[in-house]
Amino acid sequence: MSILPQKIYPIVDTANWIDRLGGAGARFIQLRVKNLEGEALLAEIRQAHTYAKKHGVCLVLNDYWQIALEEGIDYIHLGQEDLDTADLNAVRKAGIRFGLSTHCHEELERALSFKPDYVALGPIWPTRLKKMAFGPQGVEKLTEWKKLIGAMPLVAIGGVTFERLRACLEAGADSVAAVSDFTQHADPEGQVKRWLAEAERA
Repeated sequence: MSILPQKIYPIVDTANWIDRLGGAGARFIQLRVKNLEGEALLAEIRQAHTYAKKHGVCLVLNDYWQIALEEGIDYIHLGQEDLDTADLNAVRKAGIRFGLSTHCHEELERALSFKPDYVALGPIWPTRLKKMAFGPQGVEKLTEWKKLIGAMPLVAIGGVTFERLRACLEAGADSVAAVSDFTQHADPEGQVKRWLAEAERA
């Protein structure tokens, strides 16, 4: 079972954030682009990949598994709906690792059948960034999930802030993902350093 590159897992929407947060020490970053398509999308992903290589970041591309195959990107992250269409045999054959979202026992069971490199559980707390069909899971569910998946890495996501980081790690998460606590912070680079220091203390 693969080990995740870092205990903190920023999720960003532009390549520029890979450069900024990677430069500050983040080594496991997801690019989740929602408002581009075609050549503009490809250019953004290529720029993110360039920045990732510059800083030694393990880049995780959300959704676009075909582009990950074509561009040789390290990792992809897929939602449950993506499992209906993604060619995970091709992904595996290319040596690309992948993580899967889960929100309930049925989704976890389905995710585990694909033997992912990590599973994510969320939202742990309420989040305004995405409309969610599932309510807050709470940190207790992280402990339950970790018992169920054993050595497989577990990612906590949804409503996580710096103040909640330690609780997620202590409950069983191997890595903790956040969006706005990095990208909407007054000092994003400083926030990465704070998260890294706190994660090492947890």
